[in-house]
Amino acid sequence: RRERQRFVDKNGRCNVQHGNLGGETSRYLSDLFTTLVDLKWRWNLLIFLLTYTVAWLVMASMWWGIAYLRGDLHQAHDDTYSPCVANVYNFPSAFLFFIETEATIGYGHRYITERCPEGIVLFLFQSLLGSVVDAFLIGCMFIKMSQPKKRAETLMFSRAAVISQRDGKLCLMFRVGNLRNSHMVSAQIRCKLIKSRQTPEGEFLPLDQCELDVGFGTGADQLFLVSPLTICHEINSESPFFCLSQRSLRSEQFEIVVILEGIVETTGMTCQARTSYTEDEVLWGHRFLPVMSLEDGFFRVDYSQFHATFEVPTPPYSVKE
Repeated sequence: RRERQRFVDKNGRCNVQHGNLGGETSRYLSDLFTTLVDLKWRWNLLIFLLTYTVAWLVMASMWWGIAYLRGDLHQAHDDTYSPCVANVYNFPSAFLFFIETEATIGYGHRYITERCPEGIVLFLFQSLLGSVVDAFLIGCMFIKMSQPKKRAETLMFSRAAVISQRDGKLCLMFRVGNLRNSHMVSAQIRCKLIKSRQTPEGEFLPLDQCELDVGFGTGADQLFLVSPLTICHEINSESPFFCLSQRSLRSEQFEIVVILEGIVETTGMTCQARTSYTEDEVLWGHRFLPVMSLEDGFFRVDYSQFHATFEVPTPPYSVKE
């Protein structure tokens, strides 16, 4: 079957684009910090470089303008003359003085004299503006680098989900795993069934979301994710798959979105990993191969068998049948 459009990709990216916002785009500017953090890295780096470059050129021009208006540029080599900023002869020297002041380098060759009140005021303004720009941009870069999105890439989901019997009950199952030794604290998993349907009143819901029970009542949705786990959804009379059989699975169109959330142990930040399974990725009458084995004093996980399944005898009928 030709692959159809997904609501959520296998890597967790949501295929949703917002258009025709009109005047609502101003809301992005009202939350400028979050907008910058959400931008891609290339745009963040471009804004970072442009902001500092423009700020440096503007402030250096202001220092050069003070020297030009006071006539310091023409009398800078006169030992008896007291300029606003010593040893500022042209724009490059004014730019170097600004960089020395902003970066607190202070080579000692250029400095402000006490006979320049406008220079003192500009120096105070430069210090305040530099602190604000540094706090905003460096804070933005730090938050972006510390985002737990990369941590989600070390959380694995099986490529396919399976339907087979467990404890005499028909169940929908998939597997999750953590590749790192650091744990996910308070890990919790949720599942959403996305399927189009029509209400009895005739209203068509193109992407209706329905919750799949993966152990809310028993606490099975709270995971101790130190080794790969098989998540189980029991298909019963309250399940959306109550009427699903092996034959009807071929003609169904649905998508199961899996959301795994937890706190990164090393940073304390909340991390979320997502994936999805379409009807083509649900295998009827299959079971996952074991991946755990007992070695000399420890348990070993064989991730080469993480996605592997094998067929087991399973009735082709739905739970309702």
